[in-house]
Amino acid sequence: MIPAAQVAVVLLAAGRSSRFGEADKLMALLDGVPLALHAARAVAAITPGWRIAVCPHGDAPLARLLAEAGFDVVANPDAGSGLSRSLALGIGAAAKTGAEAALVCLADMPLVDADHLRRLITAFETETRSVIASQAKGIAMPPALFARSAFDELRALHGDRGATALLEGAFHIPARADMLADVDDADDLARLSGGGLGA
Repeated sequence: MIPAAQVAVVLLAAGRSSRFGEADKLMALLDGVPLALHAARAVAAITPGWRIAVCPHGDAPLARLLAEAGFDVVANPDAGSGLSRSLALGIGAAAKTGAEAALVCLADMPLVDADHLRRLITAFETETRSVIASQAKGIAMPPALFARSAFDELRALHGDRGATALLEGAFHIPARADMLADVDDADDLARLSGGGLGA
């Protein structure tokens, strides 16, 4: 186990959202709350030592929203270069802190709750369980926790697969498939509406 105070959370919020249309997906309302704020509130509930959000721009409504929620915002104006670029920027910011681990979360996964994030942290062991991934239906996915020893490898990733290769050897924490659902398009958002979300 690692204390939450030694963890930097990296919230990835710079995706292209091409399937959602012209609107900013992460600012779309889900149960009256901007989509990204659901994830941000779950993160805040675990009181990590540092909160970092990677956004497309540093002074756009999304970035201001997350800054008001207590996140340090890192801008990634080149979101089209793939998820790995956002991940590298977020981990780079985490590396400048005193964090012993980074918890990587996606801003378009609004059903992930604080209890699940705490389970990831509780399972962490620097030597034997240095990468902890969420798992549903046998598939490892974010949110995922990485020891500081993995930071350099995370920063060197390229393309749109993020840390998929690193997660293959991770220790898995099971979760319901619906909890780990992400919002890709307006239909996904509609299906989740009225679901009684909360951290």
